[in-house]
Amino acid sequence: MIGRRRKRPSAARGLAAGLIGGVVASWVMECFQDGLAKLSHKEQKGPEASQEQRPRAANAGAAEASEPATVKVAVAVAEDVFHRPLATETKPAAGAAVHYFFGTLVGGAYGLAAERLPLARRGAGSLFGSGLWLASDEIAVPAFGLAGPPQAYPFKVHASALAAHVVYGATLEVVRRALRGGFLAS
Repeated sequence: MIGRRRKRPSAARGLAAGLIGGVVASWVMECFQDGLAKLSHKEQKGPEASQEQRPRAANAGAAEASEPATVKVAVAVAEDVFHRPLATETKPAAGAAVHYFFGTLVGGAYGLAAERLPLARRGAGSLFGSGLWLASDEIAVPAFGLAGPPQAYPFKVHASALAAHVVYGATLEVVRRALRGGFLAS
């Protein structure tokens, strides 16, 4: 390997690279989702928009039913841990905090796994992102009652979520690899 140092596996450096990568990947994922939402909103404009294309809040009849899972988790933490209700105006920020916290922790786990398991890095992180989507969005979130069952949502919702998680996984691997090859090299 000319011009490239061979790095030794390091749990601490892998964890650090994964945690940093998790923060960055969570932000990139959020930007990707915002971009998709803006594109989708442009498609929905006009009188020809179907009932299925309109925001879920209008169909649900209750704001709580349409809240993202991250906001529902934030509300539960506020009530169960801090014994205080979460103010309506702080819900979006609290939901974002849950998203970044989860993304950072998952990134740390990925960083640890990527140090010793080449399979974790397969597909430049996209396989990991896909697995995370399946485990979290499709299985855990409905199982914990944070969303309806997968069949309750149109294919477009699942495809968008999968794409966002692939972006998360790929970004996570790019950042992890850059840090392990430079700043956090062994």
